[in-house]
Amino acid sequence: MTPDAAYIVRADLAPACHLRRAGQWDAALSLVPQGVPELLAEILVERHMFRLDPPGEAIAAVRALPDSLLATFLLALLEYSRQLFKQDGEPIINDPVAAFASAATDPALAAWATFHHAISTQNLRDDPATAAIGFRRALELAPGDRFLESYVVRHQGDQLINWNGERDAGIALLRRSLYLRAALGARPQTAAAALTLSGELPPGPEAEELREIARQTARELDIPWLLN
Repeated sequence: MTPDAAYIVRADLAPACHLRRAGQWDAALSLVPQGVPELLAEILVERHMFRLDPPGEAIAAVRALPDSLLATFLLALLEYSRQLFKQDGEPIINDPVAAFASAATDPALAAWATFHHAISTQNLRDDPATAAIGFRRALELAPGDRFLESYVVRHQGDQLINWNGERDAGIALLRRSLYLRAALGARPQTAAAALTLSGELPPGPEAEELREIARQTARELDIPWLLN
């Protein structure tokens, strides 16, 4: 969702980062030390994108940051979420797809911003071909980033199934996304991966178990769009 690799290696920030990965956003916010407004803003943005709670606190936290490509990236995430989930309210920025492209010029953001540029191109502009190029490029920019890989392969798997007709290969990538997220302790993302995979499997015990895992996690973490 956002590039927390720079934070999680710091001992003073690791507790907040691990709680964030677990979807315990409120607890994570309480442990962010003073003087790290960027991490505070990232957690608020991520919490909003999962919980779909009012975005005002997240917007204020991002706009309190110095003018930077990180701030552009975070505002683009909020506007992408607003458009994707068809939420009410005024646009937060004019064009999230262009904003992600701009943020990708920052080396620290390049891989994640490239991924989000790709998925926003697919979902907001209905351009899966351009998205496919962006997914591959995102992995090239951050080899070894398993969290980012879990996002990319989830969408590559979807493309293989729905655009290429390669169901077995696509399901294999959806499984990899699920396993990577579970190994990283990323509970919200694991629940989303479980629900996605369940929808592509034939009816049976595995699909139902995955759906129930997703539902239980969604209820616990208050993620409404995983309950639909």
